[in-house]
Amino acid sequence: MEDRKYLKLLSEKFPNAQAVVTELINLRAILSLPKGTEHFVSDLHGESGAFIHMIKNASGVVRRKVDEVFANTISEEEKRAICALIYYPDERIELIKRFYAGEKVDGIFNINSQISNLPTLDEWYRRRLHQVIDITRAVSIKYSRSKVEKQLPKEYAYIIRELLYESSLELKDRIAYYNAIVNAIIETGCADRLIIVISYLIHSLTIDTLHIVGDIFDRGPGASKILDVLSTIRDYDIQWGNHDIEWMGAMAGNLALMATVLRVSIRYANIETLEESYGINLLPLASFAMQTYGNDPCTIWQTKDFENNPRLTRSAQLMAKMHKAISIIQFKLEGQTVLRHPEWNMSHRALLDKIDFSNGTIRLSDTSYPLLDTNLPTIDPNDPYALCQEEKDLINQLARSFRKSEKMQKHLRMLYEHGSLFLVRNGFLLYHAAIPLNADGSFTEADVCGQRVSGRRLMERTNQIIRTAYYGKGKAKEDALDYMLYLWEGEFSPLYNKDMMTTFERYFIDPKTAIKTQTENAVSDPWHEQKGAYFTLADQQDICEKILAEFGLDPKSGRIVNGHVPVRTIQGETPMRANGKRFVIDGGFSKPYQEKTGIAGYTLIYNSHGIQLVEHESFESREQAVLSGSDIHSRTLLEDFSGHRIHIKDTDKGKELLDQIYWLEQLLDYYQS
Repeated sequence: MEDRKYLKLLSEKFPNAQAVVTELINLRAILSLPKGTEHFVSDLHGESGAFIHMIKNASGVVRRKVDEVFANTISEEEKRAICALIYYPDERIELIKRFYAGEKVDGIFNINSQISNLPTLDEWYRRRLHQVIDITRAVSIKYSRSKVEKQLPKEYAYIIRELLYESSLELKDRIAYYNAIVNAIIETGCADRLIIVISYLIHSLTIDTLHIVGDIFDRGPGASKILDVLSTIRDYDIQWGNHDIEWMGAMAGNLALMATVLRVSIRYANIETLEESYGINLLPLASFAMQTYGNDPCTIWQTKDFENNPRLTRSAQLMAKMHKAISIIQFKLEGQTVLRHPEWNMSHRALLDKIDFSNGTIRLSDTSYPLLDTNLPTIDPNDPYALCQEEKDLINQLARSFRKSEKMQKHLRMLYEHGSLFLVRNGFLLYHAAIPLNADGSFTEADVCGQRVSGRRLMERTNQIIRTAYYGKGKAKEDALDYMLYLWEGEFSPLYNKDMMTTFERYFIDPKTAIKTQTENAVSDPWHEQKGAYFTLADQQDICEKILAEFGLDPKSGRIVNGHVPVRTIQGETPMRANGKRFVIDGGFSKPYQEKTGIAGYTLIYNSHGIQLVEHESFESREQAVLSGSDIHSRTLLEDFSGHRIHIKDTDKGKELLDQIYWLEQLLDYYQS
């Protein structure tokens, strides 16, 4: 009976036997195509320039296609020019037109050598149209014609289709037909637009699926730009990172995380994202900070990021006051939340009641430490976690700004609709940080909003709670929204997995002073954050195989992909761990991390030939890429190619198609019998 109901629904889409036969032929043909190319990146941290260029050059794939198609038939200089045109067609065409109009274009590389035998702009268009079509044909060959055509812009679909599928014919008349199309494109003034849309088609075809393994947000100023670009990509997914959860919690209404987002943004002088991208008005915070700390130099709250920063419109001194004001509010709101949830076992992280205001010290464990800043006028020693009235008014005003920001709420929906805590896909297990483990390698059992869970169930339950924080209602939603704070800094959070987050200590305690004042049994370093056992054990092959099996993957052929912990390449670390069972692909997209890593990011590429791990150098600038064809220089660290081509039938998508084929065959049998 259930089968008949399903077939009845299916018959609405395929109303007769011929419709079923046509779809069966299509699906069986698709199964024989090579699998599409998957790209894995992580820890973008708001570095939009490098990310956007990586999307445009497909981590070096476009340049390799140019080399394959044109080989030794054109110069290196022209290859770079073709790549620059494909990456940034709008800007590149504008420069070329300005050059042909007689304008001096500084920085564009030796155009005369490229066009010495093509003296007119029309001939430049003609040559470049042929070349970008050749590249499009090369990158589309692994897809069905229908899949390619679905990505064609409607207004140019007919023309591009004719160029793609007619030019390969050798008949003289057909070649003449092809050339007539190109000439008509140029004569009607459509060449600019056509080159642009074909270039964007190349971008789309070279990355079939994009996996972002966490941390779109944080240090860099371009997180919103990254999400804007993602909204134009056909197939992408996000495995949430700790910084994504921080922002998601703030956007959804967790006040402690909203204060954290504000503090971190100010700390790294990254208020551009809040003010310009999301329209958050920080003037009330600036006014409150000036009123509260007007005569306070706030010396310890000034950071190197404030100095000589062209993006900042405020003085370093005002930024320091804002930094201090929002930090104190954060510590109060965090204290309120952890005390509200004793089941988290985080009461030791409510620190304001540990301050001795009479002598300016704080007592942690068995040790008293002198505070670096004792001017704390908004903290009531008798009720240290209570916001004063001015702080309440400020935080409510900021919360309204977060709720009313249309772009922020749009991006929050994107993060939920395309995101998850983990993903199992084509033999890969993707998650940002950790699967909490005990020291003996067993899965840690933890309380996740009233349920004791471990391993996969911990990840599934946490994923459910994250969704409840946005989609839920009533008390369940309130508790889930609170739990977002635990995910940001809790010991058994799969996104953090350290014993504590010592933000307060790093602001208020000098480690050198702490060492001098410690008692015999005290911890020597109040800044220390002890990582969970996962971060050591996951470098062992047997542990990775155990994790893979827990998530239903073949322990022998499956692989784990992580981000979160920067790979210090300059210290000899490698992204390939546990005999190739785990890839850690945080290579330092974010510029502040590149001093630690020595590189500027990794991309893991999985195509029909196998796996490639690509290491990137730092991205110079979009302007230089447009002007001179400069690119991100990349080096292939690993090529793990199988002896046979991987087809769609070998993938998870293939399994779905085989299931569809089964039901279509049942429907066909019904029609015929």
